Amino acid sequence: MFGRGVIATIYGRALEQAGHDIEFYVRPGRAATYGDAVDLDLIDTRRRVWGRRVVEKWPVRYREALESDHDFDLIVLSVPHHRLAEATAFLAPRIGKATVLVFGNLWTEPLAAIGALPVEQIAWGFPQAGGGFSADGVLRGALLPSVVFGTLGRPPTDRERAVRQAFRQAGLRIKERPDFRGWLWVHFVSDAGLFSQGLRVGSLSKLVGATGDLREGLLAGRELLPLLQARGLDLRQHWGGVLLFRAPTWLTAPALAWLTAHFALARVSLAAHSDPDAEEPRAVCRDVLAEARRLDVPVPRLAAAEPHFAQEGTGRV
Repeated sequence: MFGRGVIATIYGRALEQAGHDIEFYVRPGRAATYGDAVDLDLIDTRRRVWGRRVVEKWPVRYREALESDHDFDLIVLSVPHHRLAEATAFLAPRIGKATVLVFGNLWTEPLAAIGALPVEQIAWGFPQAGGGFSADGVLRGALLPSVVFGTLGRPPTDRERAVRQAFRQAGLRIKERPDFRGWLWVHFVSDAGLFSQGLRVGSLSKLVGATGDLREGLLAGRELLPLLQARGLDLRQHWGGVLLFRAPTWLTAPALAWLTAHFALARVSLAAHSDPDAEEPRAVCRDVLAEARRLDVPVPRLAAAEPHFAQEGTGRV
């Protein structure tokens, strides 16, 4: 697992439970800072619809160096999109024979985003989990029963099928997205809409149960759909992903507010994002706004929120 972030930790535990040997690559000196275990408070829905709460101290292994002759089969790369270039540049001469699972948000062309990493050793996926490390160091989050995998318009390779099988062994269902590029871009602008409103009110955690703020986030997302079309995306191929933003907000906003207030999975995913200075929401909004201006697509709600994300954040990501 590249880094010891939220996604790496949640899925690292799930994969270890399935019998895989898991190590976390961290920067030199971080292992001592992190300690030899992670405090977890998770809602795990792999076997129960409403989830099972897991509170435990999970022992983990770290490494602070990665040589090119390592024997890892899989490197899970889940970093904020604005740090992907740095991560791929580090990994390119150290990939060895491993498959790299690019496991997160992308806004650029996927093949450009991986830099010098060999495309034949890449698998594409997206986590269905979330949460955050609280001030006391506890990872509070949730794991959904499925995970998204995709390709760029062709069938999965043997490497990609092997990665899917590892996640199946961890008790996760696989959702396939043949046009993964388009799916990622729809997801990215969806985030930008909600992130912009979260930044307006102080943090994403403040959207929990807030019908009015969620409505504004949905409307901001709706205004971004023409940007996807300007990028050449056929939204008819992604109707499920855009339905939430095209549906009447008098219906969707109260439903989301109820879910985030009463459904543990939805509540935890938002409530954990309480840092008002987190950089990732800002970077998402900045990049989407920059693309809208480049393509001359009006996005008034996102533009109006610019003072809240124009500057880089100083907190955790």
